[in-house]
Amino acid sequence: MYEYKAPLRDFEFTYFELMEYEDHLKSLPKYKDLTPETWKAILEEYAKLVEGEIVPLFQNGDQGCKWEEGVVTTPTGFREAYQRYAEAGWQSMAYDEELGGMGLPESLYINTMEMRGVNWAWTSMIGFGKAASPILMDNATPEIRDMFLPKIVTGEWVATMCLTEPHCGTDLGMLRTKAEPAADGTYRLTGTKIFITAGEHDFTDNIVHFVLARIEGAPGGTSGISMFAVPKFNVENGEVADRNGVVCGSIESKMGLKGSATCVMNFDDAKAYLLGEPNKGLQAMFAMMNSARIGTGLQGVCHAELGYQQAAHYARERLQSRSLTGPKNPDGPADPIIVHPDVRRMLLTQKAFAEGGRMFVAYCGKLVDRVNASDDPEVVANAQAKLAFLTPIAKAFLSEAGVESASLAIQCFGGHGYIKEWGVEQNFRDSRIATLYEGTTGIQALDLLGRKVVAANRAFMDAFVADVEKLCEENQDYPLTQRLSAVVHRWQELSEIIGGKSTKNPDEIGAASFDYIMFSGYAVIAYYWARAALVAEQKIAEGTSEKPFYDAKIKTATFYFDRILARTEGHATAMLSGADNLMGMEDDQFLLQF
Repeated sequence: MYEYKAPLRDFEFTYFELMEYEDHLKSLPKYKDLTPETWKAILEEYAKLVEGEIVPLFQNGDQGCKWEEGVVTTPTGFREAYQRYAEAGWQSMAYDEELGGMGLPESLYINTMEMRGVNWAWTSMIGFGKAASPILMDNATPEIRDMFLPKIVTGEWVATMCLTEPHCGTDLGMLRTKAEPAADGTYRLTGTKIFITAGEHDFTDNIVHFVLARIEGAPGGTSGISMFAVPKFNVENGEVADRNGVVCGSIESKMGLKGSATCVMNFDDAKAYLLGEPNKGLQAMFAMMNSARIGTGLQGVCHAELGYQQAAHYARERLQSRSLTGPKNPDGPADPIIVHPDVRRMLLTQKAFAEGGRMFVAYCGKLVDRVNASDDPEVVANAQAKLAFLTPIAKAFLSEAGVESASLAIQCFGGHGYIKEWGVEQNFRDSRIATLYEGTTGIQALDLLGRKVVAANRAFMDAFVADVEKLCEENQDYPLTQRLSAVVHRWQELSEIIGGKSTKNPDEIGAASFDYIMFSGYAVIAYYWARAALVAEQKIAEGTSEKPFYDAKIKTATFYFDRILARTEGHATAMLSGADNLMGMEDDQFLLQF
């Protein structure tokens, strides 16, 4: 496996040249003193840790976690790396200083997360603490908050999200986990949750589970769901006490991401603390889920970046056949495979998705900062509208792009990519879950088209599209923005057509939704690549000393518009074909061939 190098120069380009983070940070009083130099220094130190300790454990993750009588042991080196990570204070970086954190913006946390996320099995074990903290801040009583949050902030304890049950995945209204009031003001929770990431492990002394359950006598369906904090060990005076009634019944044997424990969690009369009002648990959950979904989109970027780095190094070294235009390595027996057009197609696709996805996530991070830290209500409202629209696209499209990129990396290696030695087949297996958890691609697509576009009368979409149209208007003579403008117009047109068709047949939304979200993802990434190309053109015109770097941006943007954005035409044709070609077949006709 080739050594991973954090793309620090591309981080600088994405965050400070393209997304103008220096001005962004100055606009937020909470972060106005965070300079680009400090940001870069933090990344450099973080990169040393990631490159030296976390990413080298990537292939160890394939050892898998071990379960024995409720105890889960993580792969070699995982626990020790986490302890050093937490002791260095990195787990507390994005928490407010009054909570004991570093007070750094969410966007910087996201930026660092991309580096450690290259080893996603390790990263997934510690990720939910940050997502869970707003729930404690917004819903817990001071006593409950003080019981759990300080230890989560320091990384001494971590958290999980417990939603899914054996009979109930997306349809949470079917959940059966029950909570009964106890005399001491707490609850006793009983039920089983499955697919719980990091439900049990050896990283920390305690784990705080955030669990959805139904209080005895609550309404059926989603309206009767409450959220609870359930510690693995009960807490007395801020310290671990006796064992609570929660045990890991087993861990799943999985296709990939084996170093991340996916647990069956059994709650048996477990002491639980109600968070927020009874029957209001879904509202609290969605606050956590939105953060998790951006993180899952970032996971796709991580798999694309790792696969790309591996494949690009291999393609420059692997000698095989001669270039069609004549030998490029005349002193050797063959040319490096990077001379072949189809290998370049695969490499450029990976590069376009990795770097374009990085731009997308950096933009989302900017919006999260504004929601969290702006003192201007209009700025907050605009950022919230854009996030509502972009979050399902980021989650679904970037995770799908990560799978495609990881697959292309295997193809670049040929047969060598199919064996374990290089790690690229593991990267592909690890990437596949990102399209499933935190809501499958299909669920994200329904949310986007059905709720965020049609039901919202395109209000969320219009908030984002306004920025795209402004870029196109200000650069009317630039070829890429001209093409971007045409794609966005088509996007709006499709939204109107599908919305109109759905008034006569609701199945039209479900039939069009996958193609719609993929069209949307390609259009969004096109916006960032057009912006990147414009910045690069300007830098070259100014006489930069880094012309090859900026020229590569322009060439990648051109490739994206010429070859990748063309996929939108197929998605448009498919979604306009209607629901009849999907719904016309009878259920039993799917099995008539047997």
